[in-house]
Amino acid sequence: MPLEHEQFTLPTGDTEVTAAFAGPADATAAVVVAHGAGAGMDHPFLTGFTDALNDGGVATLRFNFPYREAGRKFPDRPPAAIAAWRAAMEAAAARTAGLPLWACGKSFGGRMASMAVAEGMTTAGLIFLGYPLHPPGKPEKLRDEHLYGLSLPMLFLQGTRDPFALPGELEPVAERIGPNAVVQWIDGGNHSFEVRGNKRAPEVVGAGMAKPVLEFTMT
Repeated sequence: MPLEHEQFTLPTGDTEVTAAFAGPADATAAVVVAHGAGAGMDHPFLTGFTDALNDGGVATLRFNFPYREAGRKFPDRPPAAIAAWRAAMEAAAARTAGLPLWACGKSFGGRMASMAVAEGMTTAGLIFLGYPLHPPGKPEKLRDEHLYGLSLPMLFLQGTRDPFALPGELEPVAERIGPNAVVQWIDGGNHSFEVRGNKRAPEVVGAGMAKPVLEFTMT
C-alpha cells in the first residue's frame, strides 16, 4: 500500500517541535500519537505502532513535546503539553480532509491528550497506551478527576503488570466515566507492554497494539 510521508516542523507556543505524518491515500481515519515521558516520537515502540496503523489503512501523525525536542529530561507542564497537542491535531486535520481524527498517547502523552480534551480540544475519541492513573506504589494519588466530564469514546489499553494502574484499579474509573469508556487488558504486559518470557523487539510490541486500536476506531 503506497504511503504518503512527511516530516515537518510544528510551531507550538513560542517554540517548534518535530512531527511526522504518514498515511495511505485512501485512509479511513487518522490517529495523532504522542510519546510518553521517557522517550520521543521516534522510539521504536511508537514507530512500530504507527507503521501497523498505516498498514491497517489509518493515517498517523507523531510529534515531540517541547521538552523532548529541547533535550530536557523532565516533561512539560500541562499548559505547554496541551498547546503541543492542539497544534498537532490542527496539523493532522489539515492533512486528512475531514477524516475522523483520534488522539492517542503513550502514558504521559495520553494523559495530556485527555486534559486537552477536557479543556475543549475536539477529537473523535481518546486512546490510552498505558494510562498513568497514579504513580507506582501510590494508588491514593489518582489522576482521574478530569476524565469524568468526557463523553467521547475512550479505549484504555493496559498491561496487567503495569504499576501505574493494576487490574481492578481502572475498571471503577471506566464505570464512573460511563459506557463510552472501555478497558482492555494486555495479559502479562508491563508499562511498556513487554510480557515476561516473551522477548520481542519494541517495534514488534508496538505493532501488536495496533489491532485493538484499529478495531476500536472502526466501531
